[in-house]
Amino acid sequence: MASMRVRCRGCGMLSQVPIGAQSIRCPSCYPSTPVQREYNGYPQPGASGNFNIMPRAYAPNPGYVAQHRPYLPPNTGNVVYQVQPQLRPPAAHGCKRAVLCGINYKGHQQSLSGSINDVLCMRNLLVERFKFPNSSILLLTEEEDYNHIPTKKNIRAALHWLVQGCQSGDSLVFHYSGHGSQVKDIDGDEVDGYDEAILPLDYQVEGRILDDEINATIVRPLPRGAKLHAIIDTCFSGTLLDLSNVCRINRQGYFKWENHIIPNAAYKGTSGGRAISISACDDHQNSGDTTAFTGTATGALTYSFVQTLKQGPRLTYGHLLMVMHEIIGDARQGVGLNSNESHLSQEPLLSCSEKFDIHSKRLSI
Repeated sequence: MASMRVRCRGCGMLSQVPIGAQSIRCPSCYPSTPVQREYNGYPQPGASGNFNIMPRAYAPNPGYVAQHRPYLPPNTGNVVYQVQPQLRPPAAHGCKRAVLCGINYKGHQQSLSGSINDVLCMRNLLVERFKFPNSSILLLTEEEDYNHIPTKKNIRAALHWLVQGCQSGDSLVFHYSGHGSQVKDIDGDEVDGYDEAILPLDYQVEGRILDDEINATIVRPLPRGAKLHAIIDTCFSGTLLDLSNVCRINRQGYFKWENHIIPNAAYKGTSGGRAISISACDDHQNSGDTTAFTGTATGALTYSFVQTLKQGPRLTYGHLLMVMHEIIGDARQGVGLNSNESHLSQEPLLSCSEKFDIHSKRLSI
């Protein structure tokens, strides 16, 4: 189908739309934009003969604020083309693969500042310390090209790509930095009665991605000899992968495992592989951006994880968690108890598909 590029009048994003569409609805900020054919960078006159000049370097209206809900144009009879980004995953499919998803929700009332910083730092860590090929890292942010926007459809496709053809010896990483939420559990497989969820960029239109779906997509298919590490930097993230065992460790290094298996509930384990999740906080807690570490917005979990592994990539899981606790604790003392950085009181939580001694097993990504 013949197509053309149109720039959103709200956020400035370029979208590919079919010739003949009269307007588009942006997948990032949702407003409707009239389609005008361009000639040498400027729109051609429409039927009325009016040009309404808009160059390619058009900047969004500085007073524009994207709404949480989509803008629905008046019923004028015009055809509205709903833009649907289509993920184009990397061709490389080696034994080390990663999906890194960071969403700042630019223009939303509850926007974040550090999520994209988080995934860029994580990518550097994976490439420099753990020798992940750049070609096998799939990055989803609002600042990527149009086909790598973190919409619900694209995140789902990325998670399927992550485990596709997975075999013994493979090492997979899923890193998410963005908003999380809870919804009432309807299938009886949650200890606390709530499902956890991540919020794609278009969640107000397309909805959340629940922990049940994440588990079924990247945990259940994991074969014997394969491993998955998930680093989940969001609110309500303690059991976002629905793993059966949750480990709690205090600052002295003492730890205990909690069993989160619900009798008669659906199986949430792997197909023989090992899945490990390190999350920002417990299921009932909040996390958020902070500038307490470097003055640049970042997630406390991501920052402490990356900095710890830069210093010693062959740590045990117990040592990793304890150093992360120390880094976050030092930042908490630095900003003071009466600051608005209350999420720094939360500490990372580890969960796994099987129990192990966290002080003897070394982290291997």
